Amino acid sequence: MQIVVLFDILKRILMEEEKKSLNFIEQIIEDDLANGLKREQIRFRFPPEPNGYLHVGHTKAICINFGLGEKYNAPVNLRFDDTNPEKEEQEFVDSIMKDVEWLGFKWDKVLYASDYFQQLYDWAVQLIKEGKAYVDEQPSEVITEQRKNPTEPGIESPFRNRPVEESLDLFERMKNGEFEEGSMSLRAKIDMVSPNMNMRDPVMYRILKRPHHRTGTTWKIYPMYDWAHGESDYIEQISHSLCSLEFENHRPLYNWYLDQVYEEGRVKNKQREFARMNVSYMITSKRKLQRLIAENVVNGWDDPRMPTISGMRRKGYTPASIRNFIDKVGVAKRENLIEIQLLDFCVREDLNKVAKRVMAVVDPIKLVIENYPEGQEEWLETENNPEQENAGTRQIPFSRELYIEREDFKEEAGNKFFRLKLGGEVRLKSAYIIKGERVEKDENGEITTIYATYDEKSKSGSGTEESLRKVKGTIHWVSAKHAIPVEVRNYEKLFTVEQPDAEKDVDFLNFINPESISTIQGFGEPGLKDVAVGEPLQFQRIGYFTKDQDSTDTNYVFNRTVTLKDSYKPE
Repeated sequence: MQIVVLFDILKRILMEEEKKSLNFIEQIIEDDLANGLKREQIRFRFPPEPNGYLHVGHTKAICINFGLGEKYNAPVNLRFDDTNPEKEEQEFVDSIMKDVEWLGFKWDKVLYASDYFQQLYDWAVQLIKEGKAYVDEQPSEVITEQRKNPTEPGIESPFRNRPVEESLDLFERMKNGEFEEGSMSLRAKIDMVSPNMNMRDPVMYRILKRPHHRTGTTWKIYPMYDWAHGESDYIEQISHSLCSLEFENHRPLYNWYLDQVYEEGRVKNKQREFARMNVSYMITSKRKLQRLIAENVVNGWDDPRMPTISGMRRKGYTPASIRNFIDKVGVAKRENLIEIQLLDFCVREDLNKVAKRVMAVVDPIKLVIENYPEGQEEWLETENNPEQENAGTRQIPFSRELYIEREDFKEEAGNKFFRLKLGGEVRLKSAYIIKGERVEKDENGEITTIYATYDEKSKSGSGTEESLRKVKGTIHWVSAKHAIPVEVRNYEKLFTVEQPDAEKDVDFLNFINPESISTIQGFGEPGLKDVAVGEPLQFQRIGYFTKDQDSTDTNYVFNRTVTLKDSYKPE
C-alpha cells in the first residue's frame, strides 16, 4: 500500500515537472486536448506570403509550427497567403519551399489562399445578403480618415446602409472588372466605435486588375489578408493558428470573420500569438531588404550578408545550427532583441562537430626547406575531423617549397611567440619539425622568402623518438607545387549598430558597414577543388568556411561563415 502511494506521488511530481517544461503554446494545446479536442484534430500551418525570400525571423515561425507538428505527430500545411498579385511571384514560392525543406521539415500539403478565392467570394456574398457587408464607393484615404483613432468614435460611411441588392449588384460588377481600381471596396459592417481599429468596418475586398501568378487574369478583385487568412485556416481545419504578436489586435476580427462561416461540429480554429524574433545587427522588413537589393548594397536575396535563409545557407550556416538557435531563444510572449553572438555560437558549436578540417593559407609567404631534396614530394596522412570518430583521414602533398601564414613567422620574437622564428622550431601540421634559418627580403625590406631546415626523422605519426619530441607551436601550410589559388570572402556585420531601423527619422542605410565584405587571395590544399558547394569546412586555425556557388574550375571561392573562436557564452 505504501509503495502504491509513493508511486502516485512520484507520478504527480513528474507530471508537474512536465507541465512546467511546456512553453505557453504547448500548454494551450494540452488544455484544449483536456477540454475535448481530439488529438487527430490537431493541425498546424506555416503561411508565408510569397512576396520575398524568407528571413531569420521566419525561422522561428517555421520551427514552432513544424516543431509542434513533430511533437504531436500532427500534419502541417505549407500555405501561401497569395492575395496580393502586385508583389507575389513564383520565384518566391520556389525559394520558400526550398528553405523549409533545407531546414529539415516536411509539410503535409502545399496549399494556396488563391485555392479558396471562389469560396471566399461566395462567403462574402452571403455576408452582404445578411446585412454584414456593403460596397463602399469612397476612396481609401477617406475611409482611413473616417476611422479616426481608438479614443475617438469613427464616422460611418454614407454607403454603410445602402440596400443589400445594390451591394450585391455592385460587388458582382466589381468582380467582373467594370470599375476602376480604388473606386470601390467591400467592407464588413461591424462597429465604427470599437476601440479596436481593426473592427471599424474593415475592407474585405479591393479592385486590383493585376494578373495573379496562379489564377492569371480570372479575378479583378482580391481579398484582404485578414479576410482570407482566417477563413483559409478554417477551410483547412487548422486547430491552432500561430502568428507573431503584431497580429494580436487582429484576433477579434479573425474571430468575427470565423463566426460568420462556422458550422457546428467542425474544428473552430484558434489564433494565438508569440513574440517575433529580432536579432541584433539585422533587419527583417521585406520592404527594407528589397531596398538593399534595389540600391545595390547587396547582390541579391541570397547575398551572404543578408539575414535571409538563402543568404545564411550560402554563407555556410547549417540547418542544425539555426534550429538549435531557435530552441535556445525559446517561445515567448514578449519581444526582445536576441544577440547575434548567440547565433554565431550555435553555428560554431555545430560546425565544430561536422566541418572537415582542411589547410588553406590566406596571407601566404613562401617557405623553403633547404635540406629537403629538390624535386621530392610525399603524401602525408592527416585527420578529417578529430571531433568525429568515423571521419577518417586523407592524404595531403608535401614538398620542398610551402606556403605558410605571414603572421606565423617573426624574425625575432619573445618567449611567448610559439610559431616560427629564426633559430626557433615549430611543427608543421601532420608533417615535420622545422627550424627557421634565414630570410630573403625585397628592396623595401619586406620578407619574400623564409628558409628553414627540417628534422627528417620527426615525421608525424612515424613513431620515432624524434617524432615524439615536443615543440610548443604547430602551424598549418600548403605545398606550393600542389596548392590551388582560392578567393576568400570574409563577411562582417552588414550594419554598424544593433538596431539599424530603430530610429524612425533616420534612414537605416546610414548604418551600412562599409567593410561588411573583404576579399583576399590565398592558397589551399588541392582537395579543396573537389568539395561540394555548401560543404562545411574548417580552415585550420583560421575559421569556418564553405565553397560558394560562384566557384569555377579556375577560381575557387570560399565564404567565411564565422571566425574560429569567440568569447561569447550563452546563459
